[in-house]
Amino acid sequence: MSRSPLNPNQLQSVGSQDALAPLPPPAPQNPSTHSWDPLCGSLPWGLSCLLALQHVLVMASLLCVSHLLLLCSLSPGGLSYSPSQLLASSFFSCGVSTILQTWMGSRLPLVQAPSLEFLISGLVLTSQKLPLAMQTPGNSSLMMHLCRGPSCHGLRHWNTSLQEVSGAVVVSGLLQGTMGLLGSPGRVFPHCGPLVLAPSLVVAGLSAHREVAQFCSAHWGLALLVILLMVVCSQHLGSSQFHVCPWRRASASSTHTPLPAFRLLSVLIPVACVWIVSAFLGFSVIPQELSAPTKAPWIWLPHPGEWNWPLLTPRALAAGISMALAASTSSLGCYALCGRLLHLPPPPPHACSRGLSLEGLGSVLAGLLGSPMGTASSFPNVGKVGLIQAGSQQVAHLVGLLCMGLGLSPRLAQLLTTIPLPVVGGVLGVTQAVVLSAGFSSFYLADIDSGRNIFIVGFSIFMALLLPRWFREAPVLFSTGWSPLDVLLHSLLTQPIFLAGLSGFLLENTIPGTQLERGLGQGLPSVFTAQEARMPQKPREKAAQVYRLPFPIQNLCPCIPQPLRCLCPLPEDPGDEEGGSSEPEEMADLLPGSGEPCPESSREGFRSQK
Repeated sequence: MSRSPLNPNQLQSVGSQDALAPLPPPAPQNPSTHSWDPLCGSLPWGLSCLLALQHVLVMASLLCVSHLLLLCSLSPGGLSYSPSQLLASSFFSCGVSTILQTWMGSRLPLVQAPSLEFLISGLVLTSQKLPLAMQTPGNSSLMMHLCRGPSCHGLRHWNTSLQEVSGAVVVSGLLQGTMGLLGSPGRVFPHCGPLVLAPSLVVAGLSAHREVAQFCSAHWGLALLVILLMVVCSQHLGSSQFHVCPWRRASASSTHTPLPAFRLLSVLIPVACVWIVSAFLGFSVIPQELSAPTKAPWIWLPHPGEWNWPLLTPRALAAGISMALAASTSSLGCYALCGRLLHLPPPPPHACSRGLSLEGLGSVLAGLLGSPMGTASSFPNVGKVGLIQAGSQQVAHLVGLLCMGLGLSPRLAQLLTTIPLPVVGGVLGVTQAVVLSAGFSSFYLADIDSGRNIFIVGFSIFMALLLPRWFREAPVLFSTGWSPLDVLLHSLLTQPIFLAGLSGFLLENTIPGTQLERGLGQGLPSVFTAQEARMPQKPREKAAQVYRLPFPIQNLCPCIPQPLRCLCPLPEDPGDEEGGSSEPEEMADLLPGSGEPCPESSREGFRSQK
């Protein structure tokens, strides 16, 4: 099978204060001139705030979906505290985790948010404790209602069940953190080739289609409108550029910089327009499950044990193990996908280990704050990065600060629940579609015409979709006679991403095949070796620096105990040879396909080449 080169419309990766700029297709012109202006300096703070707000909207959609599906079995007033405070605690933990992840974790511009892996295990845990009746109308799923017969338990048991889910989140965080500190992700990730990651990404894109359809069905007109606007802004108007003036001039020639405004704001513009339209039509109503009987406070400081401490039981331990394994699989796929979308080398082992350990820390914080959802790298937010073809650590840091601000103000967090459910479904549908297409595009890295690879891909995807559906529609759940084991097996066997990753990993590493057939090439245990090999040597070394620890922490690596050295870059890693730091100025020339560094004058602002 022939392997076509990557699309020339690539991304520029940057450091903590740099931008990512698209590289437009070459045009027939004089070689000495350019029809585009690369962004080599810092993003304007106004644009950074708008891009961060887009991430917050995507995260808010995911948070509302997760909390709404988990609380859909609870009648109003069943909670002993306001649902907006529950949502605010999740925002706060996600903000802290995002800042830690982009500062000293994987260092990729990844936004942390509750993934569906926590939701699935949480629903299994609550459904096997409370007398909940399952409902599967049409194509929808995960619909449950509280049994209200005379023999049913009272609503006080729901609060106890949420404590148990929070306990499972704490267990999953501790397990993830332990795996990261021991370097397990760094040892596993080099063995995950394209035939492991691609099926996982395909299943990740497909796994939420029922929930997306369920929310879009609330009003298909609004859902189709927001999807249409996102497609038009990101694709049809994506090449339209507008000149903006930077807040600070670097030189007399850098007065204007063209930006693809419609593509960069292809989430904010549609959501804002449809949100305003729905408000005029009267559709911006807070869902009943997320509404509070009393007004939420403007200022509130989340702290552990405010409502109740997490409840640790054998069943919570079993659900926590399932959450940890599934969320770790999902996060490793996010690392690979984000690196590929930004045209960076694959994340090295030390970056994967640090990232997973800090995600575990975020989940522990979320569980202690009473949140029923942990934190993990968000596939919808990575899909948003691919949609607008831009990403920045500076923007990710702003996202973390905004989320912490929302966590300190439940009233502001409750405002985001007024986003119409069809808009939420439309946003998640488009971002999940980007993840799905990225998974399909990864197959070309391997020999997909090989019978071995055809079997691995088909078996991994089909079984990952078949088993969860069978368990959802099974008339009677299987029982081993021990409730914790039932929770563990039921949770793991209903996690599509975990099943796809596990089956792909086992088949890929047990069925004989050549390195070229497996997509590894030249015997290198790298996920995207073909893409990395096309990068010039200097840009490749510069790109590798994005995964290094910040300069102050890098100096502490010699003091770290030997068992934890897996969290530090090896001396032979690219970018470590000369002891350079990972400051933004050293990453200003990461423009794929160009070996020329940005001039010194451009590092103070935007530069325009004419």
